[in-house]
Amino acid sequence: MNKKILIVDDDPRNIFALKLTLKSRGYQIESCTMAQEAIQILKEQAIDIVLMDMMMPEMDGYEAIRMMRNTPSMSEIPVIAVTAQAMPEDRQKCIDAGAQDYVSKPIDVDQLMTAIEKFS
Repeated sequence: MNKKILIVDDDPRNIFALKLTLKSRGYQIESCTMAQEAIQILKEQAIDIVLMDMMMPEMDGYEAIRMMRNTPSMSEIPVIAVTAQAMPEDRQKCIDAGAQDYVSKPIDVDQLMTAIEKFS
């Protein structure tokens, strides 16, 4: 079965590029530009993996992941943090917030696919 991936990023260009890349590899894609919207989608749909941009207005990725981890229906969904902040402590901050993996921007497609395939 095709995995369904939710892309959460406040930049539509990032969503567009990721959608093309992932659809070409057979994944089903949902996307949104706000963390609150992502939480709503996760309540309504079966999502297999979340790609979460960490730096977003209003609610950032860290807060969104913490909300997911504290919500039983979505606490087990793997989250791959996607962020332009690429220092080792940033990776640890993402993992501490509850992300299972971390990919820095600009996204290396091979690195992203490796991260996604861990949960496929």
